[in-house]
Amino acid sequence: MKIHNGIEHLNGIKNAIVTIGTFDGVHLGHQKILKRIIELAKASEGESVLVTFWPHPRFVLKPNDDSLKLLSTFDEKAQRLENLGIDHLVKIEFTKAFSQLSSQDFIQKVIIDALHTKKLVIGYDHRFGKNREGSFEHLKENADTYGFAVEEISRQDIDDVGISSTRIRNALNEGDIDSVKNYLGRAYEINGKVIQGDKIGRTIGFPTANIKVNASYKLIPADGTYAVRLSMQNKMYTGMLNIGNRPTVNGQERRVEVHIFDFEDSIYEEDLTIFFEHRLRPEKKFESIEELKNQLAKDKQLALTLLNK
Repeated sequence: MKIHNGIEHLNGIKNAIVTIGTFDGVHLGHQKILKRIIELAKASEGESVLVTFWPHPRFVLKPNDDSLKLLSTFDEKAQRLENLGIDHLVKIEFTKAFSQLSSQDFIQKVIIDALHTKKLVIGYDHRFGKNREGSFEHLKENADTYGFAVEEISRQDIDDVGISSTRIRNALNEGDIDSVKNYLGRAYEINGKVIQGDKIGRTIGFPTANIKVNASYKLIPADGTYAVRLSMQNKMYTGMLNIGNRPTVNGQERRVEVHIFDFEDSIYEEDLTIFFEHRLRPEKKFESIEELKNQLAKDKQLALTLLNK
C-alpha cells in the first residue's frame, strides 16, 4: 500500500475506485466498504483508494474538548488497511480552512482533479464538505456531469453488521472485550514504550513492564485485569495486564502494566504492541499484599487457561 500525504502529487493511479472517511478502528462495518472497493478495483483492473483525514476532524473543530478517544492511531489504521489489501491511502490534513471547503469544491479538487475517480463508494448517510452538505443523492444526480459512477453501501448491509465506532468505544469503556473482538474481527490493540516504574511487582513475584501509550488520544480500556498477547521485537508473548490506580499499594495515577509470562529480561525503552484477549476482573483494593499475591496467582492461571484455548 502506498501512503500519500496530500493530493498534490497523485499521479498514475489506474481506474481509481475510491471511498472516503475517517475509518477509526477499521471495524467490520468499515471492512464491508473496503472489501467492496477492492472487489471493484480488481474487476476493472484498477486500484483501490481510501481518502482519510488527519488529524481527526473533531480535534480541529473542538480543540478544547478532549473527550473523544480514538480506536486507532494513524499508523495503526494504515497497517490494518494494508493488511486488508488497500492499494492507496490518501491522507488529507484536516484544518479549519479545509473544513470550509464546499462539497462541490471537494468533489472537483479531490475526487475528480486529483484522483480521476472511476467510481466512488460510500456508506449510507455519508456526508462531506462544509456543514456536511454533500450527499449520495447529490452525487447520483450529477454522476454524468462529474464523470464518475457512485455506489452506496446500503443501510441494511451496514446495519446487519450492527457495528459503529461509538459502540466499540462504549464497549471498551465498560471492559467488554469479547464484544469488542466481535465488532473488530480481531483483538483491540495499544502500542507503547516500556518506561521505568516503581518496581513493586517484582517484590511480590509478578514483575511488570510499565507502558507509556504512544498517543494521548488513544482509548485505553476500562480499569481491570486482562489476559493479553503482546508483540515485541517480532516475537509474540502472553501475559496479563492491569489498568488502574493500583489501590492496594496506594497508587496515585492510572497506569498500564503488563506481566509477561515466563520472561525475565530487562526491556526498558522497548516498543510493545498489546492485544486484549479477555477481561479477567475489575480492579479491586485488597486488604493486604498477601491477598493481592494470591489473587494474582489465580489471575495468571485463568489467563493461561483462556489464552491456551
